[in-house]
Amino acid sequence: MSENRKAGRPSADIDARQLLIDASRELFTVKPYDKVSTRLVASTAGVNVAMIRYYFGNKEGLFETMLRETIEPMKQQMQRMVKDSSQKNFLDIMRTYYREMIKVPLFPRLIARVMYMDSSDTQRKLLEKVFIDVTQPMQHVMFDKLVDSGILRPDADPRLCKVSYISLMVFPFIAPPALLAIHGIELNEAFLDQLLEHNIKLMSHGFLQPTHSQE
Repeated sequence: MSENRKAGRPSADIDARQLLIDASRELFTVKPYDKVSTRLVASTAGVNVAMIRYYFGNKEGLFETMLRETIEPMKQQMQRMVKDSSQKNFLDIMRTYYREMIKVPLFPRLIARVMYMDSSDTQRKLLEKVFIDVTQPMQHVMFDKLVDSGILRPDADPRLCKVSYISLMVFPFIAPPALLAIHGIELNEAFLDQLLEHNIKLMSHGFLQPTHSQE
């Protein structure tokens, strides 16, 4: 009997952990950090508040884990890019970002909002820790490899290319909704599919080598 309980526990534990992460993402993207209590997260998730301490230690640990798991798909694609510096893998980072962020469209605004906070703020410290651990090292290597692989035009500045690339990728999500509405833009999957293809054309005629842009 005890073996059956043990066998069933991991699934229940995994479900509770994921529910807490999903609830925290939902709350942190719309509420100030100090207004999101562990009890509120647990209540939203329908999980006992003690499970937050069990899985994450405290609210800071939950916030950090939420950040890490939200950007995990992009991290994996960046790793593929570093391993195989092809144009496809480079463009697939943007494709992956659009695919994941349309599920949580307020997440990029959370990132932008936190980065405007004072450097001593808890949220900013946690976010910078995650970025330094997860994405920053690969971003440096990634654009160096694009140069080494001949994917970028020889007259293109990799640092400026990175700024252009990130701008094209992030802007739709951090643009004020009212501004998008004025221009008749609705942020949905169909629009992002169109925008991705448009951005690929821009990059192909801008800083990607013609031989690669035709692949």
